Amino acid sequence: MSKAPYKTANRVFWIIDNGSSHRGEPFVERLEKRWPNAIAVHLPIHASPLNQIEIYFAIVQRKALTPNDFPNFEAAKKRLLDFQTRYQEVARPFHWKFTRKDLKEKLKLVSDNLIKQYEPVVFEDVVTEEFLSQNQAEKPQSVYAYT
Repeated sequence: MSKAPYKTANRVFWIIDNGSSHRGEPFVERLEKRWPNAIAVHLPIHASPLNQIEIYFAIVQRKALTPNDFPNFEAAKKRLLDFQTRYQEVARPFHWKFTRKDLKEKLKLVSDNLIKQYEPVVFEDVVTEEFLSQNQAEKPQSVYAYT
């Protein structure tokens, strides 16, 4: 941020996930205090497929760090550096398979579950029916319950 083009830009967007070290308003305030032209843009929660570095680290975890059988730090360092060298030779762009249709289906599933979670639920039992039959109270239209 201290060199061009970042230093001279009107705005520099920081695309970040919601990790604990940079989540929420305190992080945004610290960032803006240190670099007034910096703007934090948080990815949606649970959006790791949108976060390119998370995708890369997941590959490193699967291909280089599993199994975690390093006898010492130097062995871990060597395996990571060897993996990086090889990956730079063979890596190809990702072919995204997640379509707009897939997104719509996921959003519908989430919204259906949220709606279902707060649907009106009517509880009826013998005691309630006896109480209501004596005209001591009006029968409720619906009772909301978290399920």
